[in-house]
Amino acid sequence: MKTDIFEVMEEQEGERLDKYLSIIYPDFSRSFFQKLIKDSAVLVNDVAEKASYSVKMEDVVTIHFPDAVQTTIEPEDIPLDIIYEDDDFLIVNKPKGMVVHPSAGHYSGTLVNGIMYHCKDSLSGINGEIRPGIVHRIDMDTTGSLIVCKNDYSHVNIAEQIKVHSVNRIYEGIVCGNVKEDEGTIEGAIGRHPIERKKMAINEKNGKPAITHYKVLERFGNYTYMQFKLETGRTHQIRVHMSSIGHPLLGDQLYSNGKSPFKGLQGQTLHAKTIGFIHPTNQQYVEFEAPLPEYFEKLLIQLKNRL
Repeated sequence: MKTDIFEVMEEQEGERLDKYLSIIYPDFSRSFFQKLIKDSAVLVNDVAEKASYSVKMEDVVTIHFPDAVQTTIEPEDIPLDIIYEDDDFLIVNKPKGMVVHPSAGHYSGTLVNGIMYHCKDSLSGINGEIRPGIVHRIDMDTTGSLIVCKNDYSHVNIAEQIKVHSVNRIYEGIVCGNVKEDEGTIEGAIGRHPIERKKMAINEKNGKPAITHYKVLERFGNYTYMQFKLETGRTHQIRVHMSSIGHPLLGDQLYSNGKSPFKGLQGQTLHAKTIGFIHPTNQQYVEFEAPLPEYFEKLLIQLKNRL
């Protein structure tokens, strides 16, 4: 275990303890220090204070950094569709059916297994041994653009952009039914479903604010090809919002009956097409696009042929 001890300087007086530590150690996130504070691994004048404590000049801060845990997740030589890569991050076009990071029942064949093989030791470690490099995620049956961070600095920088909703995220999907409005906005707080624990739901009392902007791209009778722009990024946000207005995503087995006339469709028809953000090193806006997957293109052709 590594221990750091230092005094607070005058110019830092008045900062919240968790924010102060994230400024002193820019390679670690504020949430990382909040956890250390909660675990009493951070002491101020030999006392375990709360994250909201305002530091004072000449306070003596002691931090006990936990030892790095050796990952038990094995690298696997899995083909990856890499859209872009530099020293800070890579953009992966995730295929349908691939889990992003290991979890119960999915300890191999995940995106993390593949990027560990591809990147070797060049991945951020902020999210721990199970999710190295992962700064955000998309569902197993959702395809498209995903950011993977290669160092802690980039991870903290991009995670902050996601937190303040400044990352440009545009999805495309096919929904059931003919959406009447050409474009619109859905606002509805999203939280855990009160009964079905695998599902999220509109929950104005206990949920977090969620906003989805949508636009119709093409109509195919009882199906609508749409674009979705996320203002927030809640779990299952597009799936929950579209289901809430009576237009669940085609093939969605969780928020509709999952039935479709298209043989072999696996899960929701949703694709994370565009992702844009400020590059953590050069501070320039960068944007990347993942082409529609083959199954999606074939569905569009089938829908056109049905008209």
